[in-house]
Amino acid sequence: MQAGQMAYDRAITVFSPDGRLFQVEYAREAVKRGTTTVGMKYKNGVVFIVDKRISSRLIEPQSIEKIYKIDENIGCATSGLVADARVLVDRARIEAQINKITYGEAMTVDNLVKRLCDFKQTFTQYGGVRPFGTSLLIAGVDKNGKHLYETDPSGALMAYKAGSIGSGRNAVIGLFEDEYEENLTFDACIALGLKALDKATDADLNSEAVEIGLVTDKKPFQKMESKDVAKHVNAFNKNKE
Repeated sequence: MQAGQMAYDRAITVFSPDGRLFQVEYAREAVKRGTTTVGMKYKNGVVFIVDKRISSRLIEPQSIEKIYKIDENIGCATSGLVADARVLVDRARIEAQINKITYGEAMTVDNLVKRLCDFKQTFTQYGGVRPFGTSLLIAGVDKNGKHLYETDPSGALMAYKAGSIGSGRNAVIGLFEDEYEENLTFDACIALGLKALDKATDADLNSEAVEIGLVTDKKPFQKMESKDVAKHVNAFNKNKE
């Protein structure tokens, strides 16, 4: 970095002459170092598939949580700083409950995402704070249909048919551009998601390191049982051979 840029580098509230907030860009770099996270719409709902990246055989896999339930019909998957993600998930849950108590109905997915991104944006605007070093994929089904959103450390949001965050994002998006189709069946969606995750990682997929979450138009958001995850991962590894 050039010497003249140092002041802009240190302050979250100051734009550089070319219109950049360096601390927000550094937060995005933290996301890029996170685990690969995949989200896809399919015929009846939305699926998350996450690589938990177990770095040691001494780690208990179930202690690593990358997929969270926010409301009955909404869930999210994270990549980046785990503690930051946990704070945002708690905030999202509070917003969902406030809406339910105030209006007597579940919050729509787009309203929740916008409310959460407004909260994230305030951490790019005031001194003494830093941006959240995490991105979220948020999925849900409501009266307006099925939804998949990606949120950014800056507070920006984007709706996707299939998306990814984390270290393997470019590889996953490249595969989706070529092979993703709308209205996939559940099994085809899981197979494509595992293929994308496999492409983004160096080693074979480990069923203990993979977490899957899903929401449909008939069932609330839930995380798949570990035995069912293992069944899908083992079938994928067998077919790959």
